[in-house]
Amino acid sequence: MLRSQLYADPDNVFLHDAILASCRRHGEKTALVDASCGRRVGYAEYGEKVEALARGLVAAGVKPGEVVAIFLCNSWEFCAAYHAATLAGAIPTLLNPTYREREVRHQLGNSGAVMLITDRSNVDGINLAGLPGLRRVYCTREQGSGTQVFSDLLKPVSAMLPLPGVSSQKTLAALPYSSGTTGMPKGVMLSHHNLVANVYQLLGPGAVTFSAADNILCFLPLYHIYGLNVILNPALMMGATLVLMPRFNVPQLASLITEEAITMMPLVPPAMNALCLAAEAEEFPKKHTVQWVKSGAAPLAPDLPRRFTALTGILVRQGYGMTEASPVTHVGYLEPELYRPDSIGHPLAQTDCRIVGQESADSGKSVAEVAVGEAGELVMRGPQFMRGYWKEPDATAAVLRDGWYWSGDIVTRDAEGFYRVVDRRKEMIKYKGFPVAPAEVEAVLLEHPAVRECGVVGRSDAAAGEIPVAFVALRDGFTSCKKMEEELCAFVAERLTRYKQPREVHFVEVVPKTASGKILRRELRGLIR
Repeated sequence: MLRSQLYADPDNVFLHDAILASCRRHGEKTALVDASCGRRVGYAEYGEKVEALARGLVAAGVKPGEVVAIFLCNSWEFCAAYHAATLAGAIPTLLNPTYREREVRHQLGNSGAVMLITDRSNVDGINLAGLPGLRRVYCTREQGSGTQVFSDLLKPVSAMLPLPGVSSQKTLAALPYSSGTTGMPKGVMLSHHNLVANVYQLLGPGAVTFSAADNILCFLPLYHIYGLNVILNPALMMGATLVLMPRFNVPQLASLITEEAITMMPLVPPAMNALCLAAEAEEFPKKHTVQWVKSGAAPLAPDLPRRFTALTGILVRQGYGMTEASPVTHVGYLEPELYRPDSIGHPLAQTDCRIVGQESADSGKSVAEVAVGEAGELVMRGPQFMRGYWKEPDATAAVLRDGWYWSGDIVTRDAEGFYRVVDRRKEMIKYKGFPVAPAEVEAVLLEHPAVRECGVVGRSDAAAGEIPVAFVALRDGFTSCKKMEEELCAFVAERLTRYKQPREVHFVEVVPKTASGKILRRELRGLIR
C-alpha cells in the first residue's frame, strides 16, 4: 500500500491557526485532561487561553522571531504556552524538565531565549544569572525566587498579535534540541510547514487513524518531538481528548485507561515491556477500550509486540523518525494483511527514501543503492525535514546533502517495501527511548581532575534498551578503585540529568582511537563483559 496523499494541503498553514480552527469546531468537547492537577479543559476554553496568553506574551515584550523557553512537565500550561508562543510570533524551545543547571544554561544560552516559562520545582537550585538574553522568568503553579506569576500573562491586555512576516516554510515553530547523529545537543530548526506537513502525512489515507472520538493517553514528555508532534498537535487538530500524565507510572496509567475510556496511547519499548510485566502480574486492566498503541523512539525487539498483544489484546503500530524529521518518516499498519509489528512499515506520503551502501555512506561521494534485502544507510527527503541546526552550518551540511537527510541508521527493505532498522552508524545511545550523546557525557568527565581521557558507549539492557558505560584512563597520581568509580558517577550526576549518567565506569590504560584521534567505540563495546 503506497501512501501518496496528505490529510490536507499544508501550504502556508501555521500550526496555531490549525489548532485554533479545531477549537472553534469542537468547542464543547474536552480537549485536555491534566492528570497532574485533575483539571479538564474544553476546546473553547483552550482556544481562549492560547489567544489570551499570546497577547500576554506580546505585552510582556516578546517580539516575533525571539525565543521563548518552556521548562515544564506535561500539563495544560505546557500546551497553552507552546501554542501561544507560536501565535505571538515567537520560537518555542522546549527543555527536558529533569535537566540539571548545566544543561538548562546551555540550552537557554545557545538558543538566546528571552523568556522562560517554568515552575519552582524545576528551577530550584538553578542559577539563571548571567544569561544575557533572558529578560523574564514566569512560574506556573509555585513561585520561585525572582520569578513572575504565569497567570499574569492571561490577564486581559490590548496588545495586538503580530501578522506572519514570512511564509510558514520560513517561520520556525519549534526549536527542540537533539544531538543528531553525534556530538553535543543542537537546536533543530523546525518550521510551521515542517510540523503541519508531518501531521498531515500522519493523518493521510493509509497512515494513522486519529479521530475526534479518540481518548488518547500520553505520558511521553511533550518537550520531546514524539510527544509534541505525534500526539499533542495531531490530537488537538482532530478534536480528540488528550489525557496527560506527568510521567510514566503503571498504577496511574492502568486507572486512567479505565476511567477515561482510553482508545490509544503512544509507547516506547521499555514502557511496553513494563506493561507486559504488569499484565502478567494482573495489574493491567482486563476490560479496556484501547484499540492500538504506537511504538517509537527506539528499536522494538521483534518478540515484544507479539508478547504485548497476547497479554493485552492491543495491536502495536511501530513507527520511525527523528527530531530532524518533525519526527515521523515511516509507520506500520494495523490491517491484518499488512500487520508487521517487527517492521517500521512504509514511508509516509511525499517521503522519498534510498538505502545507500556502507562504502558510499563513509565516503559521502557516490550514492550506490543496495539491492532489496541488503542493509545500508537510510537517506531521505520530504516536507517534514528540518531547515537545519541552529547556528550550526557545518553540522547541518554534514547531514543535509543536496536536499537529502542522512539518517545514520542501517536498514533493510524487503520485497513488499517494509523497512526494518538493523543497526546504527550514529554514536547515539538510546536509554528508554531518550537519546544520550556520548560526547556530552565525555565532556563532563573530562572536567574531573582525575580523568586524562575517556570514552562512553552503550551497553544492551533488558529494561532500558541501552545504558551509558564509561571507559576512563586516569591521570598520574590517581588510582582506579571503587571509590574513584563512585566519585566519577557522582560528578556526572551533579551536572547531567539521570538518563545521561554512566551506570558503570571501567578503568583502562588508554582509550582506543583512530590515527586522527577519533574514539573507536566499537572496540570499547567489545570490552564490556
